[in-house]
Amino acid sequence: MQFPISQQQALERGLNRTSIEARISEALAAVVTGARRRALRDGDRQIDTAHLLHTLLESDPEVRAAFDSGQQVARLLGYLVQRSIGYGLRWQGGVEDSGALGAVREDGWSPVAAGAMEKACALAERRGSELPDGIDLFAAVVADSESRAVEVLERAGVDVRALRVRLEAAVERGVEA
Repeated sequence: MQFPISQQQALERGLNRTSIEARISEALAAVVTGARRRALRDGDRQIDTAHLLHTLLESDPEVRAAFDSGQQVARLLGYLVQRSIGYGLRWQGGVEDSGALGAVREDGWSPVAAGAMEKACALAERRGSELPDGIDLFAAVVADSESRAVEVLERAGVDVRALRVRLEAAVERGVEA
């Protein structure tokens, strides 16, 4: 039997599933649930940034609006759907790790995805919000140039540098509001 741990214990152990999900809104919790379902369906051990990207694209209009066109979003969704039957198969069984974060996690999150959630929380705090929203998470996901989400974006022909600039502006507008 597993006993629940306190939030303080979770924080002492580092960012984990308990602390990640305790620090997000209901809308972002739905994104995490969708990403977790995708990971399980794809046979992946952990939620990675491509799972998060896919669910954000499907569920958050502000994230879709960050792209140049609806065509880009459609192309991205096409690549993401193919993940379980095509190019994404080489990711199965592996852990998304850009080298900056290190160890294999046992909490259901890739190191890069967990870092993106932490960064999303920091972006929200910076703009005076207790909880991150979809655009915070999206900005955090594309910030790591070695993430699987960025690989998908690049394969779909998205100018990731330009996207980062638009996202920084969107987050800054949130800070000023």
